[in-house]
Amino acid sequence: MTASVDGLDPVRAELLRAARASADAVRGRARTDAAETLRAAHAAAEDVLARARELGAAEGIARAERERVRAVQDAWTAELVVRAEVYAELTCAVREGVRRALTESAAPQARLAETARALLGAGVRVTAAEGGGVTAEVPGRRVDLSADVLADRALSRLGSRAEALWEPR
Repeated sequence: MTASVDGLDPVRAELLRAARASADAVRGRARTDAAETLRAAHAAAEDVLARARELGAAEGIARAERERVRAVQDAWTAELVVRAEVYAELTCAVREGVRRALTESAAPQARLAETARALLGAGVRVTAAEGGGVTAEVPGRRVDLSADVLADRALSRLGSRAEALWEPR
């Protein structure tokens, strides 16, 4: 059998060659586009990861700062509780010391009665206070020179000097 020669064979061959060339060009552009898209996607992913790392680091720093502040506040709260306990113990000890000093002899009690009379004048009624000391009254005025009040006044006069109780030595 012999192959028939058609006058359109060269046209077909040229069309087939052109189609293949066009397909090769389209495939080449598609590969180039795919590579560019992949490169852009990798770059975008790297940007997203870098931003996520930055945000994570910033969040970590912020969280650490919040924890540090909370720890400082907790420590300060604990210190204030201890200071209050120490001050309460000091108050009790000073009150007890003043009561003891007022009951050891009659002289301090007599001096307090004289002071009350000097402060309020004639007609003052002086009464021994429970725990030591005195209270005194005239109509419209009263003086409390009891042991606990005297101790509390002495402590309040310490003012900011009381801070020395908590300073390291």
